[in-house]
Amino acid sequence: MIKILHTADWHLGQTFFGYDREEEHEAFLIWLSEILIQKEIDVLLVAGDIFDVANPSAAAQYRFYYFLRQFISRNPQLQIIIVAGNHDSAARLEAPLPLLEEMNTHIVGIVERKQDGSIDFDKLILPLYDRNRNVQAWCMAVPFLRQGDYPPSEQENDTYVMGVGRMYKQLYKYAVTKKNTGQAILAMGHLHACGAELSADDPSERIIMGGLESVSLDTFNEDLAYVALGHIHRAQRLGGRENIRYSGSPLPMSFSELRYRHQVVYVEIEGEKARKIEPILIPRLVNLLAVPEKPCPPEEVIEALEALPEKTEKDGLPPFLEVRVLLLEPEPSFRHQVEKIVENKPVRLTSIVPSYSHKETEDVEFVSTYTDLQKIDPVNMLKQAFTRKYHLEMPDELQRLFRKVIEELNAKSERL
Repeated sequence: MIKILHTADWHLGQTFFGYDREEEHEAFLIWLSEILIQKEIDVLLVAGDIFDVANPSAAAQYRFYYFLRQFISRNPQLQIIIVAGNHDSAARLEAPLPLLEEMNTHIVGIVERKQDGSIDFDKLILPLYDRNRNVQAWCMAVPFLRQGDYPPSEQENDTYVMGVGRMYKQLYKYAVTKKNTGQAILAMGHLHACGAELSADDPSERIIMGGLESVSLDTFNEDLAYVALGHIHRAQRLGGRENIRYSGSPLPMSFSELRYRHQVVYVEIEGEKARKIEPILIPRLVNLLAVPEKPCPPEEVIEALEALPEKTEKDGLPPFLEVRVLLLEPEPSFRHQVEKIVENKPVRLTSIVPSYSHKETEDVEFVSTYTDLQKIDPVNMLKQAFTRKYHLEMPDELQRLFRKVIEELNAKSERL
């Protein structure tokens, strides 16, 4: 048996509406270090977006390498496998690899090729060991793929999605030739899988309009024991397959995650299958606060803000505050009023989100903010239309069926 912990999308060095998150990231990594010990983890899989930007600060890089050393020094048998995400610089991430390999840490950022131009699959398939240094499984460690990283095709209308599919399918066939009977095959990836649920207002996921880069779940062979994905910041399993998962980000990335609990995923592999897959919830160091929870007229918002407690010396890290206001027309002075009130409150003001009601009706209709319009997603569009027509939340079952239709259409378009 081998014990695995799956995490992704750390985004070290990220700021949240201008506020740094160093203490939050450090708290997460300290917590993660403890979990690795408590669960006696054999392999840590980190599925991309270690850093928030391709050229991270010295402080962010220090934190990353410091904790890698801590993980290994406290758990000498631990094996760490990291793939680059779309926010990472693949070359920068791989630069210290000769030193990191001495700490049983493997980073895959670049898809290397042989002299004949073919992909070097051996660099993308890594053995996974148990505590007795026996090979228990093989990992297809695939970083975020860019145009040209995947195997070429002579087909005229070749697409990115088709190329990613070829990569995983060819890599799996090669992995099968390396494994012995009783050894599992796992896959890692940093991509947008078809049917994945997106955060409502998280621009850092960088989804192409309409999800045109969505990879079909058929990409992942049904005999894979587990698929550890990164890029989407909400933890979720995909297509009803328990063993294909996004671990999600460890920190909240938007106010749509007000009550959402972040997690890492614990996996036990026995033989060629996963016998246990379960989330481990991450404690949140800094809370998100929306005042009010639903947009209200300015006078009600001011009243709610004034009711917040005053600052005290005993306050820890204050929560991030989003103010939601319902307006008939723009009110330039409203921001100044809000800023004046929260000066002495134990909060950190991030944004004031205005919504506008229609003057001709007493009912507040669904209104898209500028942030909503920046990212058009078919499911979100349907939810908005449903709410406008029926004044109700769209049922989860309808959302699931609609996502299934999208997945089937994407799969069909790949075959054409």
